[in-house]
Amino acid sequence: MGEVTQGGITTHVLDTARGRPAAGVGVRLEQWRAPAWTAVGRGRTDTDGRCRDLLAPPARLESGRYRLVFDTGAYFAEQALSAFFPEVIVDFTIEDAGRKYHVPLLLAAHGYTTYRGS
Repeated sequence: MGEVTQGGITTHVLDTARGRPAAGVGVRLEQWRAPAWTAVGRGRTDTDGRCRDLLAPPARLESGRYRLVFDTGAYFAEQALSAFFPEVIVDFTIEDAGRKYHVPLLLAAHGYTTYRGS
């Protein structure tokens, strides 16, 4: 019998203006459950800017629409900087719940970019 894999969602936040990982960024994982978004996990980036445990057991990844909500305003306020984007929301679709999904965020006080990583 083959190995059963459980998918997951991870993220990695890099502060491109400072050239290092963005430690301490609050991250909330939400799933679209009509008619509203429902929080299904949360975490804070570690010293390497990673959040590896957004969907903690016994919760399981399902196909559907999700979003990551990054509390960038608090992150920049801790550095005595203002942020144009106080919150960054990355909305995406999971088609294969058995796979792992990595969604990095490249962050600066006045801009950001994201992509599907591996």
